[in-house]
Amino acid sequence: MARTVWDSSVGKKTVMAVSGLVMLLYLVVHMIGNLKIFFGSGEFNHYAHWLRTLGEPFLHYEWALWIIRVALVAAVVAHATAAYQLSRRDIRARPSKYVHRKPRAGYATRTMRWGGIILGLFIVWHILDLTTGTVHPGGFQSGHPYQNVVDTFSTWYGNIVYIVAMLALGLHIRHGFWSAAQTLGAGSRTRDRALKTVANVLALLLTAGFVAVPVGVMTGVVS
Repeated sequence: MARTVWDSSVGKKTVMAVSGLVMLLYLVVHMIGNLKIFFGSGEFNHYAHWLRTLGEPFLHYEWALWIIRVALVAAVVAHATAAYQLSRRDIRARPSKYVHRKPRAGYATRTMRWGGIILGLFIVWHILDLTTGTVHPGGFQSGHPYQNVVDTFSTWYGNIVYIVAMLALGLHIRHGFWSAAQTLGAGSRTRDRALKTVANVLALLLTAGFVAVPVGVMTGVVS
């Protein structure tokens, strides 16, 4: 049954919708946590330490964090795989260009695929920068996330990469949330306007919330 559902276009769209909502929930929590940086290094570093002790003593040190990471990786892989396979299926279904041009789609709709690629590359860079420290500018300090964040956004390329990715994220959420609602049957003629409003507000708040951190470092509010 699972294979039958996965092989269908509706099944792949459902996987995309559910995995997308899982990632959206994480993004909301992650953004709120990021904003703690404006309360100083002690508050931010304490929050980062709390994430690693979450669930103790029932769970060992960092177990909860690794459970979250594994769930996120599964959601990202499922989302990207379903998106790629749906894209290939769409291309095979219409190997030649339409004789008549289709109505011009919205900017977010037309850039969903490129936005997904940008976000995928950003995730890799973000992990290598602030989790493993592999590409981190200066000296990566394990257990000192506040200083690591300041180091990253003290470079021009760190700001550009992050801000461009967050703008792509906003467009992705704006279209993706509404699309997920339609796939899961939440949309209707009476609710569509409200759903689009929620999608726009979520996209705006998340983009602004994430971008606030590099802007805070650039302006000296966070130092």
